[in-house]
Amino acid sequence: MARDEQGGHRSDSGSGDKGSGGGLRSRLRVPPGGGPVRLAAYDTGATPGAPGKKRAQAETARTRERLASLQERLFAQSTAGDGRRLLLVLQGMDTSGKGGTVKHVVTGLNPTGVRVTAFKAPTPEERAHPFLWRIRRALPGPGEIGVFDRSHYEDVLIARVHDLVPRATWSRRYAAINRFERSLADEGVTMVKVFLHIGYAEQRDRLLARLDQPHKHWKFDPGDVTERALWPAYQQAYEAVLERCSTQAAPWYLVPADRKWYRNWAVSRLLLEHLEQLGPAYPPADFDVAAARARLLAT
Repeated sequence: MARDEQGGHRSDSGSGDKGSGGGLRSRLRVPPGGGPVRLAAYDTGATPGAPGKKRAQAETARTRERLASLQERLFAQSTAGDGRRLLLVLQGMDTSGKGGTVKHVVTGLNPTGVRVTAFKAPTPEERAHPFLWRIRRALPGPGEIGVFDRSHYEDVLIARVHDLVPRATWSRRYAAINRFERSLADEGVTMVKVFLHIGYAEQRDRLLARLDQPHKHWKFDPGDVTERALWPAYQQAYEAVLERCSTQAAPWYLVPADRKWYRNWAVSRLLLEHLEQLGPAYPPADFDVAAARARLLAT
């Protein structure tokens, strides 16, 4: 094992080029039906597939340009009736970097083709409907890229940990989520579900940074300390999500999130691989280009 530039272990065989060719998906994917998931077995400071900090940061910047190009093609082909779209789902403990990922990875994309939704506690109107109701309303349209900062999985995470609904209710939701995501895949939605796996000590350091820096006080909620005391329960809830809802139609990807540069690199590469697999292309003109050009020159 080699050490990266911040001292963490990484695989000698993991280069950015190899990861971008589809290898990163296989490295980070939680295998469907792969048996019990134990988060304690995953190193939150690892950098699987990364080429090192400096090179990864440079690659992330270049990847944004490629993502922007693919996004334009995805949107362009929707004007010709192609209904395909992509949905990035970000889940993780507080301070794992969901908002930071949106900021660093989505930067550079055309905002007219991106829908970012940060799900908060359900409103009274949302609570009056089935739990997937508000999710359906936020889905990306044809040709769009959707980003969920938290998602329908809160209904089997916080709802489970805080006993917001009976056990029988949240227990049924795993199967409902799998059916829902299968239907989305059938409709042309490519789901990229990312669990940002942060360590217990790293979370404490990030929360302390919010307290120690006045310009970050707005990010801190005293309730964060209360939630931190429930860490074991949340870990169990996430393990159940990864075990029961990583499917062929919509697998989960586990991204170690202690190193922000790696988090950004990995999520951007995952998006790139999925978009390249979709292979969006500009649609051909449905009119006589030469005739239109001749008419325009005549004006």
